[in-house]
Amino acid sequence: MQREVDGLRESRRRLVLSGDAERRRTERALHEGVQQDLVALAVNLQLAGALVESDPAAAKTLLDETARDVQRALDDTARLAQRIHPPLLEAGGLAAALRAAAVGLGVPASVDVAAIHGYATATVLTVYRCCVEALERAGSDGRVTIAVRADDEALVFDIATQPAVELDALRDRVEALGGNITIEAEPDGTRVTGALPR
Repeated sequence: MQREVDGLRESRRRLVLSGDAERRRTERALHEGVQQDLVALAVNLQLAGALVESDPAAAKTLLDETARDVQRALDDTARLAQRIHPPLLEAGGLAAALRAAAVGLGVPASVDVAAIHGYATATVLTVYRCCVEALERAGSDGRVTIAVRADDEALVFDIATQPAVELDALRDRVEALGGNITIEAEPDGTRVTGALPR
């Protein structure tokens, strides 16, 4: 009994630490990415304003560069927002959200998601986050295969990565919702199989 209580406490501790790490990663992305882009844009706009009368051609060039920087900042912001809560998950479903995540991360991926209905948002979001974690860990030099299907009363997912990646952090997220997960090292990668109840 005490071992189960200790295991539960340790699992909760890992969930808190994982949540803290994700918040720090988001804060870093905001500070080092979006915030820096906005500061640079503000400086460029001030410079362009100063050049409008004295050197219109230079002002136009600077404004063209600024327009490209604005688009990059918008793309970065959209990626960050998708990491926090993907709007495409609700609008287009799990398959569309996973494909968009793979493309956004530049990771070659095969995504096969069967039609799923009636699952709690937390369940679908957990499967999504597990898959995105695998995509992020594999990186653009890797490859990921994702399959998701409804099986009786559970949402079953299977993720295979090449090369091998560390995915043990997924365990607590899945088990917190009453699911089960197996993470196995394979000769050329990592395989994750899991199921979350309806």
